[in-house]
Amino acid sequence: MSRTAYDAPVATRERADTLSAVQRSALRKTAWRFLPLLTIAYLFNYLDRTAIGVAGLTMRDDLGITNEQLGFAAGLFFFTYTLCEVPSNLALYRFGARRWIARIMISWGLISAAVAFVSDVNSLYVLRLLLGAAEAGFFPGIAYFLSQWFPREHRTRVLAGFLIGIPASSAIGGPLSIALLQMDGLLGLAGWKWLFIMVSLPCVLLGFIVLRVLADRPDEASWLNKDESSALNAMLAAETHDRPKTSVLGAIIDIRVAVLALVQFGFTLGSYGIGIWMPLILREEGLGDIEIAALLFLPYAAAILGMLGWAWLADRTGNKIGNLTLACLLGAAGFGLYYFWTGSLALSIVNLTLALVGITAARAIFWSIPPRLLTGIAAASGIAFINMVGTTGGFVGPYAMGVFRDATGDFDYGILAMAGVMAVTTILALSLKLTVKQE
Repeated sequence: MSRTAYDAPVATRERADTLSAVQRSALRKTAWRFLPLLTIAYLFNYLDRTAIGVAGLTMRDDLGITNEQLGFAAGLFFFTYTLCEVPSNLALYRFGARRWIARIMISWGLISAAVAFVSDVNSLYVLRLLLGAAEAGFFPGIAYFLSQWFPREHRTRVLAGFLIGIPASSAIGGPLSIALLQMDGLLGLAGWKWLFIMVSLPCVLLGFIVLRVLADRPDEASWLNKDESSALNAMLAAETHDRPKTSVLGAIIDIRVAVLALVQFGFTLGSYGIGIWMPLILREEGLGDIEIAALLFLPYAAAILGMLGWAWLADRTGNKIGNLTLACLLGAAGFGLYYFWTGSLALSIVNLTLALVGITAARAIFWSIPPRLLTGIAAASGIAFINMVGTTGGFVGPYAMGVFRDATGDFDYGILAMAGVMAVTTILALSLKLTVKQE
C-alpha cells in the first residue's frame, strides 16, 4: 500500500494534532498490519472474477461459445454471490472475521482454479455459480471488519487503500493475464487454462496467511501493547451514528440502506460492464495482445491515483455524499463522452478512463457511509444486504454488454446504456443528502 494512501501520518494533516502519540501508533500499526495483505487479497479476488474477460479472447473459440454466453457466464457468478451474501456475513459475525475470511479465500481459490478444466459452456456455468457462493461475503466482510478497527474520520482512506485491489487487478492483472495466455501449449494446456490456474492458487496460500495475521478485536492484537489497544477501543466507542440501526430487520428495511444499495448497483454495473469487456473492445479496434496489455494498464493506473486523491479529499472535507455524487457524475460523463464524442482510439481511451476514475472513486467514498447508519449485527447484515443488491449490477452489466454487442455488432449502445444508469445513480447519490446527516 502506498504511504500516501494512509500515512498522513494517520489522520488528515489538519486533524493530526488531535491524536495522541498512542492513538497514532495504534492506527499506524493496524493499517500496516492489515491493508497490504487485504489489498493483495482483494486484487486476486477481483482478478478471479474478471479473468474470464481476458480468457474469453481464446476460450470462446475453444469452448464454442457466443459473446452472449460469455457475458452470461461472467454475470452468473453474481447470482449465487448475492444469494449467499447476507448468510455469509452473519456467519462472519458468528465465527469471527479472521476464520471466515480465510475460509472464503481458500474455497474460492480452489474453485476458480478448477475453471481451467471446464469442457463446455454448461460446466463453465456450474463453476461460475459455485465460485459466486464461495466468494460471497468477502468484500462486505472486509468492509465490516475494517469499520470495527478504524474510526470514521480515517475510514475513507483506509477503504481506498484496500480498494486499490480493484483497479490494480486490471492495471497489473490485465497485462499479467495477457502474459499468462502466452503459456499456451505448456504441458498440453491452453493459455486460458494456465490463466485460471495461476491467478487462483495464490488465493489459497493467502487464505492461510490471513488466518495467521488478522485479529477480530484490538484486545486480541498481539502487535499492539495494552495502551494502544485501549486507545483504539476508546476511539471506536466514542464514534457517533446517525439514527443507527442495531438489528438485522431494522437494517434491511431502512430506506437509507435501500438507496445505498441502488447507488452501489449503478456503479457496480458500470465497473463490471466495462471491466469484463474492455479486452474485447480493444481487440475489435484491431489491437494485438501486447497493445491490449499496455492500454489496459493506463486507465486503471489513473483510476488508482484518482481514487486515492478523492478519498483524501472526502476525509478532509467530511462531505462524503457530495463527493460520492460528483464521482458518479464523472462516471456518467465519461461513458456519455465515449458514445457522443469519438473519432480516435486515443479519445475513446481518455473517455473510458474518466468513467473509470469516477466509478472507482465512488466505490471508495461509498463504503465509508453505511457504518454511520449501522452498528453491531446490523452493520454485518446491512452492509451485506447493500452489497447483495448492489452487486447484481455485476451480473446485469456484463450480460447486457454481451447482448448489445451481439444485437448491434458493436459495444457503443451498451456503453450508452451504462451512461444512463450512472446518470440515475448520480441522482440517487444526491438524494442521500436528504436522509443522511453529514459529518
